[in-house]
Amino acid sequence: MAGRLEGKVAIITGAGTGIGESHARRFAQEGAAVVLADINLPAVQSIAGDIEKEGGKALAVKLDVSQKAEVEDAVKTTLDAFGKIDILVNNAGVFERIPSVELSEAEWDRDLNINLKGTFLCCQAVGRHMVERRQGKIVNTASVSASRGGPLGAAAYCAAKAGVLGLTRELAMEWARYGINVNAVSPGATITNMMKSHFEESGLDEQEHARKWIPLRRSNRPEDMTNAVLFLASSEAETITGHDIPVDGGISAVFVGRR
Repeated sequence: MAGRLEGKVAIITGAGTGIGESHARRFAQEGAAVVLADINLPAVQSIAGDIEKEGGKALAVKLDVSQKAEVEDAVKTTLDAFGKIDILVNNAGVFERIPSVELSEAEWDRDLNINLKGTFLCCQAVGRHMVERRQGKIVNTASVSASRGGPLGAAAYCAAKAGVLGLTRELAMEWARYGINVNAVSPGATITNMMKSHFEESGLDEQEHARKWIPLRRSNRPEDMTNAVLFLASSEAETITGHDIPVDGGISAVFVGRR
C-alpha cells in the first residue's frame, strides 16, 4: 500500500531534533524522499542513516537558514540528488526569553534572522523551482504566540512568528496561480528538548501547566505537529492555502486575561 507522500521529495529544515525529526521520520514512512536540513550536520546524518536502514530515502545537508548562500546550496543539492522538490517544511527556529528592556540588537536580529528571514529565504529558493513546475506544497511553522502574545520576554519570537503568518498569506496569494499551496501550523506547548529547557528555566511543571492553561489538559507531542503538517503536505489539502492551523489543545480559542 502506497504512502500518502509516495514519490514526493521533501525538504525539512530543523530536522535534527524534536518536531523536525518527527516530520522527517514520518514523511519517509509515508514514501517521501526526505532531505534533512539542519545546522547540526551529525544529528541529521544519524537520522538519515536510520531512515535508510528502514528502507527509506534520505539525504542530510548542513544548513543555516539565515544564510542565503547556504539555502541556495541546499536546494541545488536536493535537485542534483532527486531532480525535483515537491514539499518544503520550514521548521527551523529558535526560542529565547529575554526581557524586552534588556534585549540587545544582536539578540533581536538573531531571532528574526532565523525564525522569519530564514523562512523567507527557504520559501524563495524552493519557490522558484515550484513556480517553474507549477506545483508544490509549503508548510511554515508559526506559533500560537504570533496571534495572542507569548511567554513574558519573548518579544522578538512573537514578532518573528507573526511575520511568518503574514508571509504565509502573501506567498499563498502570489503563488496560487502556479498551483502552489502555502500554509502554516502554529504549535502550542510541544514537549521537545527546547520546551523542556524552557519549563526548567521557568520553574514550571509541564503537567501542571497543561492542566491550568490547556483545555484538552495535555501538551503536544512532536507527532501531533507532524500529523497536521503531513495533512497540509499531502494531496488531501489540495484546495487549502493561505491558512494557519493551531495545534495547541484549544488554547488559542481561549482568551487568557491574566498571566
